[in-house]
Amino acid sequence: MRRLLSRFVLGAAAVALMAASASAEVTYTRGNDADPETLDQHKTSTISEANVLRDLYEGLVVYSSSAKVVPGVAESWETSDDGLTWTFHLRDDAKWSNGEPLTAEDFVFSYQRIINPETGAKYANILYPIKNAEAANSGKVPPEEIGVKALDEHTLQFTLENQTPYFLELLTHQTSLPVYPPAVKEFGTDFVQPENMVSNGAYTLQEFTPNSRIVLVKNKNFHDADNVSIDKVIYIPFEDRSACLRRFEAGEVQSCSDIPTEQMKYVKDTLGDEVHIVPYLGNYYYAVKADKEKLSDVRVRQALSMAIDREFIADEIWAGAMLPAYSLVPPGIGNYGEPAYADYKDMDPLDREDKAIELLEEAGYSKDNPLSVEIRYNTGENHQNTATAIADMWKNIGVKTTFVTADGATHYAYLRDKGDFDIARAGWIGDYSDPQNFLFLVESNNPGFNYANYDNPEYDALMEKAEETSDLDERAEVLKQAETIFMRDLPFIPILYYSSLSLVSDKLQGWEDNLVNVHGTRWMSLEQ
Repeated sequence: MRRLLSRFVLGAAAVALMAASASAEVTYTRGNDADPETLDQHKTSTISEANVLRDLYEGLVVYSSSAKVVPGVAESWETSDDGLTWTFHLRDDAKWSNGEPLTAEDFVFSYQRIINPETGAKYANILYPIKNAEAANSGKVPPEEIGVKALDEHTLQFTLENQTPYFLELLTHQTSLPVYPPAVKEFGTDFVQPENMVSNGAYTLQEFTPNSRIVLVKNKNFHDADNVSIDKVIYIPFEDRSACLRRFEAGEVQSCSDIPTEQMKYVKDTLGDEVHIVPYLGNYYYAVKADKEKLSDVRVRQALSMAIDREFIADEIWAGAMLPAYSLVPPGIGNYGEPAYADYKDMDPLDREDKAIELLEEAGYSKDNPLSVEIRYNTGENHQNTATAIADMWKNIGVKTTFVTADGATHYAYLRDKGDFDIARAGWIGDYSDPQNFLFLVESNNPGFNYANYDNPEYDALMEKAEETSDLDERAEVLKQAETIFMRDLPFIPILYYSSLSLVSDKLQGWEDNLVNVHGTRWMSLEQ
């Protein structure tokens, strides 16, 4: 009897254990580049913020796991023959996380909010293809006059200024994510707090502890919730890439968004297929304050650029994980062809040094009157090593260099808020595969990203002409003329073309490498 009872108890315990295991919460811990400065989708601009927002919200269209544009809140759409009118049909089961229906009017409210100059959205100009968006953002017309309107509860229509080849892909960006109007109206800027936020994506915000972690939990009201496998997502900011590597090796983190390149050989040898190095649509560059007296002479900026041995930086500092950049627009981008490369791209490095010294002398600098500059960069071993190497290269042409560092959120806030600097490290990852998304960075009416304060009417005129040119080949030629001017004036000094560097656990399923390096948690699952 005792034996039978013991067997029964053990059997019942085993069944209970199996049931508990089957229903255990699945938690995915993700390493993120940095701590988000904000989770207000209308005020964000960094990849670390976009990663989190992609899990919290869903736009009209979204990126699939392979970065294809697929239906999101909109289940279908069509465009007019002239390409100026786009009509989106929203799914009937679209809801906010509180169970309220999501309507076309919510999107109208959201687009009007980001375009309203009172919102202070530094990324609003990405939406200027929308009719009257630029005029409204400049305060010339009210936000209600932009080309976004609700035809009914489930039909949203856009009117554009000009044909925009990349418009559909543009809508995958965080600037097109909706906000919940009642929360914004009641809480103002505090709608982003966990207790106030109402989202519409696969997850909701449970906790945001700055410099520690962000916790998201599955949104039961998400229209595709049945197919969302992971219950909880914990984002941890790792500006120290080595710290994420250690946590990854310990099994405490299932993915890291970057790899310390000085440990690349060890990482490849140790982790094998869990190391993902993939071409990335991006540019690593130094912004130069073009309106600062000592840097305003184009010959100075050209000299600084010429003296940089990009091949050394790519191979020795970034361990071959990045490629030397001699243009702002990365090669392989859509609607363009070959970029406008610097004319010294194929010069011998020693000849480039000699030419750089000559240019500095022409600008009035010499051993007796050396140029002194300060490089500002966000913390991280790779950024530090890059800055140190460039300072050594500039020393060879008589330039004295000092450094200032800050964490990622502080660094980019300083740049966007027009802080005083000489030269600052920055990077840009394409929001869509079109050269306009790189060249627009230094338009004079783009204060949020024109860190250099570059102001060239000829350049601006070419960018405006490109906006009005519907023939793609002709448009590409106009944009090439603009990039040629950019590479002459060098308000930004391109240094490297990005590769995305990730550590991905072999237990994490559904992570697909892609050119824009987007990996929504909703598409993934995790073996326990």
